[in-house]
Amino acid sequence: MKRIIQTAVVALVCLVAFQLNAVADNDKPINVTQLPATAQQVLKKYFPSKKVALAKQETGLFDKAYDVVFNNGEKVEFDRRGNWTEIDCKSSSVPAGLVPAKISQYVKSTYPGTKILQIEKDDNQYEVKLSNRLEITFNKNFQVVDID
Repeated sequence: MKRIIQTAVVALVCLVAFQLNAVADNDKPINVTQLPATAQQVLKKYFPSKKVALAKQETGLFDKAYDVVFNNGEKVEFDRRGNWTEIDCKSSSVPAGLVPAKISQYVKSTYPGTKILQIEKDDNQYEVKLSNRLEITFNKNFQVVDID
C-alpha cells in the first residue's frame, strides 16, 4: 500500500510539473499597439525609423514580458510594465538616451571610439557589450564590478 501511495505521489508531482511548464512557456505574437504604453513610447522615441518584424508577449507562470524584433535583427525586450530590460542593436549603437549617463561617461572616457551595442538591466546590475567585444558589468550604483 505504501508503494502505491508513493507511486501516485510521484505521478502527481510529474503531472503538476508538466502542467506548470506548459503554462510558463506561452508566447504569442501581438500587435505593437498591444504593448504597454511605456514600451510604445520607447519605440516611437528611440527607434522611429525601425520597422517591426515581430512583437510578442511571453506569459510566464507569474509574469509577462514583451519582445520586439526589428527587420534588421535588432531587438528590444520589455518587462510587464513596458520598461526595457534588454536592447540589442547588433552593429549600431544603443540610442544614447537609453543608456544611463554614468555608464555612457565611463565608456566614452575609458574606451573612446567604441559603441555600446547591447545593454541589459535587472534589479541589481547593468551589463553592456561594446563594439571592441568587451562586456562590462555595473552594479546598481554604476560602479564597474566585472569586465570580460
